[in-house]
Amino acid sequence: MTDQIKIEEIINSIYQVSSASRAKITSAMEIEFFEMGFDFISVNKKNIKEYFVLEGICGSYITNPDGDKVFISFFPEKSILSPFTTRTSKGFSLITIKALTNMKIGSINAEVFEKLMVEDLEIREFANTVLRNELKKKVEKEIGFASLSAKERLIKLRQELPYLENIIPHPYIASYLGITNVSLSRLRKEIR
Repeated sequence: MTDQIKIEEIINSIYQVSSASRAKITSAMEIEFFEMGFDFISVNKKNIKEYFVLEGICGSYITNPDGDKVFISFFPEKSILSPFTTRTSKGFSLITIKALTNMKIGSINAEVFEKLMVEDLEIREFANTVLRNELKKKVEKEIGFASLSAKERLIKLRQELPYLENIIPHPYIASYLGITNVSLSRLRKEIR
């Protein structure tokens, strides 16, 4: 499958746009490769791109006052990273995003993408849907942390990303769930 087809599939899985609108997005995109473990977006560094995950998995994290990485989101293949407007302030990243596997990413300059949104109603609706989905995901996670046990949060993560535990380091998953790696190990044995 070509990169263009993957990008078009990602777009259409979020919001159906015409082939002309999809072509505007794909023609403005460049393909980037990142090796596992590489932080391709770093907190407090300039970043003015939108990203489509074509292959691999990445995760966003912050570093707490103790120096621990706290993962806040995972982005699997065929997804879109948190939009530029939600992960930056004045063009500087608020989070770090790490390649958790080798990755292939489609990226587009955020200013170019914004111009496409102004010119093309379908692209604007696509971008607004991405933004709404991101907000919904964040709210659901907040509600889950307030209302679900660690066991229930793990079950929910398994439903959303069933293969994740077999691909990425477990401390990242434990961090995302808000538990220790030891607690995650115990829960994994309990709910096989």
